[in-house]
Amino acid sequence: MPLLHNLRVTLEMIKWEHSIFALPFALCGAMLAAAGLPSAHQLIWIIVAMIAARSAAMAFNRLADASIDAANPRTSTRALPAGHLRPAFVATFVVISSAIFVLAAARLNHLTLWLSPVALAVILLYSYTKRVTRWSHLVLGFALGIAPSAAWIAVRGSLDPRILLLTAAVTFWVAGFDVLYACQDFDFDRETGLHSIPRYLGIRRALWVARAFHVIMLLLLVELLLVFGLGKLAVAGSVCVALLLAYEHSLVSPDDLSKLNAAFFTMNGVISVVFFVFVAADLLLRR
Repeated sequence: MPLLHNLRVTLEMIKWEHSIFALPFALCGAMLAAAGLPSAHQLIWIIVAMIAARSAAMAFNRLADASIDAANPRTSTRALPAGHLRPAFVATFVVISSAIFVLAAARLNHLTLWLSPVALAVILLYSYTKRVTRWSHLVLGFALGIAPSAAWIAVRGSLDPRILLLTAAVTFWVAGFDVLYACQDFDFDRETGLHSIPRYLGIRRALWVARAFHVIMLLLLVELLLVFGLGKLAVAGSVCVALLLAYEHSLVSPDDLSKLNAAFFTMNGVISVVFFVFVAADLLLRR
């Protein structure tokens, strides 16, 4: 069926499986809010909201960047520029995913519902920031970073400033990774006038910016452990994150960006899962 074919192509285009990126950090926020396990109702609708929000954001990004992707040899084979999908179908997918996100927010509590348009604005409008600022990497980071704070609100119905430490940590984690990934498009960004840190600073200095962002992330995680009084397991998780980040950076150099591929995405998925598993174990064993 054409509908199922288009849906499959869309899910492949948005890398649906990479929903794992921010989801573990959202679940961390939910478990910190509950000081253990949230209710099954809360967990289910937080997961639905996260997957729907990311699906809407990624599909909208591909729609907004279709002409840019068509001009970039690295991305010209993506579904929209290659003509495998119609823009109208992708736009419909964005609308339906956004509606599912709002529905999930409504099923959680009144505050999540009221804030859902704000969250959608952040995650959708990120797609245009690379046209106006070199700091779009941090905007993308914030778009994913709001996940743990949103999950806290989903559980508590209010916001505790302490969870903003995890939002900031995720923001710098994603921004650092995005700076690394943007190094692949250094020449293209310079030729087309798109904004990025590598375009303005060069690849060598951009790699140092990415390292600095990840050091800031680790410092924020340390502060998070302290303010929540987490124990040795959470500390071990943070150490594992630091080691994985160090390994990630060892794979990249100004003269060799060949390892910035799907395996690199997998590594970042591992980082978020590892941190969640250790924090979750710490919280559950304390009960």
